[in-house]
Amino acid sequence: MLSVAIIGAARYDKAKTNCSDVYPMRLIHSVFLPFLIAAVSVSFASHADASLDTGLTYFDQLYQTELGGVVSCQSQTESRHATCSSQLKNEGNAPFVLHHTHKTEKVFVLFHGLSDSPFFLTTVAQAIHKQGHNVLVALLPGHGKKDADQDMQDPELAARWRSNVQEMIALAPEFGEQLYLGGFSTGGALSAEYILEHPGEVKGLLLFSGALAVDSSVETMASIWGIKWLAKTLDGDYQSMGPNPFKYPSVARYSAFQLTDVIFSVRDLIKQQKPLDIAIFAAHSEADNTTPISGVKDLMAYNKGQNTLFLVDKKFDVCHADVVVNEAQIKQMNFDESQVTEILPCSIPSANPQHAEMLEAMSEFIRQY
Repeated sequence: MLSVAIIGAARYDKAKTNCSDVYPMRLIHSVFLPFLIAAVSVSFASHADASLDTGLTYFDQLYQTELGGVVSCQSQTESRHATCSSQLKNEGNAPFVLHHTHKTEKVFVLFHGLSDSPFFLTTVAQAIHKQGHNVLVALLPGHGKKDADQDMQDPELAARWRSNVQEMIALAPEFGEQLYLGGFSTGGALSAEYILEHPGEVKGLLLFSGALAVDSSVETMASIWGIKWLAKTLDGDYQSMGPNPFKYPSVARYSAFQLTDVIFSVRDLIKQQKPLDIAIFAAHSEADNTTPISGVKDLMAYNKGQNTLFLVDKKFDVCHADVVVNEAQIKQMNFDESQVTEILPCSIPSANPQHAEMLEAMSEFIRQY
């Protein structure tokens, strides 16, 4: 608006001048006006950069509080900011931001699954970033740590997850204008719960193996009085280190029942007829026995907005946790099979053969909505 006002004023003055004034006016147009416009543009860009710098500072402070001490990761790049800590198993477990050094129109906040880490959302975040958007990938409390025994037995664990979701979302305006949430497994359930509790705040939702339902026997047990106390007793000393450097070797029973609380909350919000009119993209394997697709389909059926469902055919036999990983990530895991005492279906990670097609479908969804 400033440049328009200056140009308008210059034309008005020129109409009142004689020929002797033409050269000075041309000088203003050819030299000073472009310089002024450039200066204003730099000022706006600097303001945007300052906003992003503020966001990154707050991002570090959030995890300073959660982890008790943070340092910059060695894997930092011009467009990747990651927050490390001596409490984390390695840098792959660290929360990170992929940015464009300035605010973008769309900003995506992603949450990983139970017993997992931000590593599992790496390729999803990279694909979104490649489209020109800023992406924040959270580390849910109690995850990625060398010792998570106390966290996995914390009665406030689900409340801490929800608090992290809220704090990450509070950072989003520093990185972009339109808010999109996304999650893998538990992260999807937490995202869906937030959206239902805050209608109109989020423009779109991305779900990958969304944990909006679990095995019916688990859901039945979750309703039994005292089940969490029993689960905590059976868990014993929870082991964080295992064959996969980016994932805990097992899901703590107690934390699994914290997840069912979130799932039941989502269903209650739907029963309360909370508004849901957003764009939803969901990727799910038909062979997923951990989180049946029925929960995702129920959410989509309730949604009044646009739904896009990417189904990985059952013939590919893709397990729940493998939907978001490709061959490169499998190599990075360097999974130590020697630590697996009993090889069961899905105990050894494997790449999703439809991974590239899934990301392309997601990218097309983002382009449209």
